[in-house]
Amino acid sequence: MATVDATKGSQLTGDGAEARFLDDVTVELVKHSASDTDVLWAARVSTAGEQSLEEVGKDPERSRGLLNFLMRDRHGSPFEHNSMTFLVSAPIFVFREFHRHRVGWCLPGDAQIPVGTLKNGKTKKIKDIYADWHEGVRDSVGRLRRLPSCQNLSTRTLNLDTGLIEWTRMVDVFKSGVKPILKITTSYGKTLRCSPDHAILSRGAWVKAKDLRPGDLISAQATVPVGEYTGIPRRLREGIQFWTTRMKQEVVAAVDVCHVCQALFDFGDLEVDHVVPVSRELKLALDKDNLAPICLPCHEKKSGVEAWEVKRRPSRLGIRDEKVSSIVSDGEEETYDISMPGPWHNFVADGIVVHNSYNEESGRYRELQPNFYVPGPERRLVQEGRPGKYVFAEGSAEQHKIVTEAMESSYRHSYAAYQEMLEAGIAREVARAVLPVGLFSSMYATCNARSLMHFLSLRTKNEQAKVPSFPQREIEMVAEKMEAAWAELMPLTHAAFVAAGRVAP
Repeated sequence: MATVDATKGSQLTGDGAEARFLDDVTVELVKHSASDTDVLWAARVSTAGEQSLEEVGKDPERSRGLLNFLMRDRHGSPFEHNSMTFLVSAPIFVFREFHRHRVGWCLPGDAQIPVGTLKNGKTKKIKDIYADWHEGVRDSVGRLRRLPSCQNLSTRTLNLDTGLIEWTRMVDVFKSGVKPILKITTSYGKTLRCSPDHAILSRGAWVKAKDLRPGDLISAQATVPVGEYTGIPRRLREGIQFWTTRMKQEVVAAVDVCHVCQALFDFGDLEVDHVVPVSRELKLALDKDNLAPICLPCHEKKSGVEAWEVKRRPSRLGIRDEKVSSIVSDGEEETYDISMPGPWHNFVADGIVVHNSYNEESGRYRELQPNFYVPGPERRLVQEGRPGKYVFAEGSAEQHKIVTEAMESSYRHSYAAYQEMLEAGIAREVARAVLPVGLFSSMYATCNARSLMHFLSLRTKNEQAKVPSFPQREIEMVAEKMEAAWAELMPLTHAAFVAAGRVAP
C-alpha cells in the first residue's frame, strides 16, 4: 500500500499495512491574492476615488500609519479585499476545532433554515438554532439546559446527482463573528442575506455572492414533478408547454397586470399562465382565452398548489433557476454557519441553495492512508486546574511512553479492521467509521486577512494579545504556520495586528 511521505515521524509496520506516526502538521499556501496594498487602496477609495491606486506606495510611513489607524479603530472592511487558500494536513480532531471557528462563508442571524421534516415546512432562524444548540433552552424556572434534541437537528440539502432536496442531519452550527452582508433578491421574490464570500449554487457551480451580478441564475428550492401527468401523455404535455411559451408575445403587454395579485409588472417579470389548470380541464389547454399574465412569485405559488392535484403524481422538492434581480450591501452583522456532512456539503437558507465553508478530504471516495498523529516529546500532557482556569504541565517520560504505545497500538488495530472490511467488499463510507480522530486528513481553508485575524486571535496563545486565549496545542500549530505565511504576504498588516493587541478589526 502506498503511503504519503512525511518529513517528520517514525515509520512502523503492523497488521500488514505501513503506518506513519507523525508529530507535526503541515500548512501550504496554495494560492493567494493578498498584499498590504490591497488594504491601502480599499481604504483610500472613499477619499481618493479612482486615484486610490496611484496613492499606494508613495509614502511608506503614511501607509503604515493608515494601517495602524484602521486596525486600532476597527475599520474592518478594507482588510477583506484579498484572499488566501491554505492546504492543511492535520489530525481529524484538529478540523473539529476549525469547525468551531469558521473563517469564510456565513449567514446573518435572521436567515431562515428548515428544521424538522420535508413535510412539516417549519423554519427557524439560524441564530436561534445556534443558541439552543450551544447555549441551551430555558426551563420553567429559568435555567439553561442543553437538550440532546437541540443537537440532533436535520435540515434540507440538495442531492447534486438527482437535483432533489433531501433531509440530512446537521453536523454543527457555528458563530462566525461580525461580517459585512450582501442582500441578494431573485426575480421570484426570494431574498438571501449572506457574507460576500458565501458560496451559492449557480447553474451547477459554486459561485461567491460577491461575484454574482444581476441577471445571473442561481438555484432556488421549488416544487418539481417527479412523475408523469396521469391521462396526459408526455409528448402532448411538451407540445402544450411549447405553444404556451410562444403565446407570451400575444398575451403579455410591455407592462401588464398579474391576474392573481393584480400588481403591475414589466414583460420580463411575467409568465403566461393557464387560468384553469391543464390538469383540471385538458380541453382548455390550447384556448387563448384561458391564458393570462402572471408574476413569477404568484406563478410559483399557484404551480405548487396545482402540483398536488389528483390528476398529477406527487411532486418533490427540488431546484429551479431564478434570475438575480439585485445585489446590494446591507450593513454588518454577527454571522453564523452550518456544517453539513458529505458528499454534498450544502443546505437551504431562505429558499436558496448555499454551501458550507469546510472542504475536508472524504473517506467516501478514496481509501484513507495510515498516517496517524502521536504527540512529540515537547507536547504537554497533564491538565491541571478546572475548565476556564486550567493549565497544561510537562508529562513524565513514562507518561509519554504510555501515550505513544497506546496510540500506536490503537491505530494499528483500527486500521487493520478498516482494511479487513475493504477487502471484504464493504463500502469505504461504511468502513471508515472504525478509524480514529488521530488519523491525518487534508482540507482547503480559504479566508481573507480580516477573517484570518479573527481565527488567530482565538487559536494562538500569545503574550502580546489583549484578550488571552487557550487553544488546543494542535490547532495552534496549524494557526502558527498560517500566520507565518500571512506575515510574509502582508507584513505591514501583520505588524498592525500585533501592535493592536492581536484583536481583529
